[in-house]
Amino acid sequence: MWRPDRSVRGPNRPAVRDIDQLNRVFAESFTDRYSRDGLVGVRVPQLTPLVWRYALEDAGDGAMVWRDTDGHMVAFNIVHRSGTEGWMGPLAVRPDRQGEGIGSTMVLHGLEWLRSQGATTIGLETMPRTVDNIGFYSRLRLVPGHLTVTLVRDVPRHGGSAPELLSASGRLAASRIEECRRLVDTLHPGVDFSREITLTRDLRIGDTTMVREGGQLTAFALWHSVPLAAGRPKDELRVLKLVARSIEAFDQLLDAVQASAVAERVDRMAIRCQSEFTAVYLRLVGLGYRVHWTDLRMLLEGYPQKAPRQGIVMSNWEI
Repeated sequence: MWRPDRSVRGPNRPAVRDIDQLNRVFAESFTDRYSRDGLVGVRVPQLTPLVWRYALEDAGDGAMVWRDTDGHMVAFNIVHRSGTEGWMGPLAVRPDRQGEGIGSTMVLHGLEWLRSQGATTIGLETMPRTVDNIGFYSRLRLVPGHLTVTLVRDVPRHGGSAPELLSASGRLAASRIEECRRLVDTLHPGVDFSREITLTRDLRIGDTTMVREGGQLTAFALWHSVPLAAGRPKDELRVLKLVARSIEAFDQLLDAVQASAVAERVDRMAIRCQSEFTAVYLRLVGLGYRVHWTDLRMLLEGYPQKAPRQGIVMSNWEI
């Protein structure tokens, strides 16, 4: 008896022209996931194309897609590496092709790619309530770690003094990015956010706010303000990477990021805080930040999350 060909081809690296297909698989897959978790009626929107461009260019050869024999996209895994820190996301399988082993194949490809690139921390984030996902990833030897808690706060009408922004550094931009790299390497050797900082500047989807003491860089935050969902207005500043030499520098940075949010004319600030940074988390809650969302960080056995030598180094594992 004739049966349709259910084989898939890949992985291949997607291009900008594939963003529409990526968006469709993303929205369909995550909407289906929410429905199976009991959130019936929740429709996950497609992402802003610029957000996809950032994700694809940041991932480089780590961006992987699989297609059926007709060339239609079946699944994708966008794999990122920031120096020795490697993570996967977003990743999705089209709902009609789930249960065929495609998910395991693409996760294993992502893990192997990160190992081949020298990553010493490897993982991903998933929703804590989604026990199916946690069980699936655990069977691939990823184990639960800390929570990443998204905390939000309304932006006041008036900010403080004008912050130092990478976008205003002109011909000094390269040296400013190098300063950020050196600060991260001092606090957390091997981790490097230079590519993300550069891409954010080049795509004009956000900026990097910097804080100094005595002329020396003591903290910075990489943030995006482009709408995450396609067709939505700009209403939020999202901090993706936050680095501070001390809790005092962190406090100064928060004030500077708030001033950046005022200048961007957005209504809300969002910071994704890893719960291992207890003092930072309690400081944000004490300042009136509200818990908005939680993600569970899962780490590959033998490739753990390493604490910084000193200070604070928070890295968002979502786009």
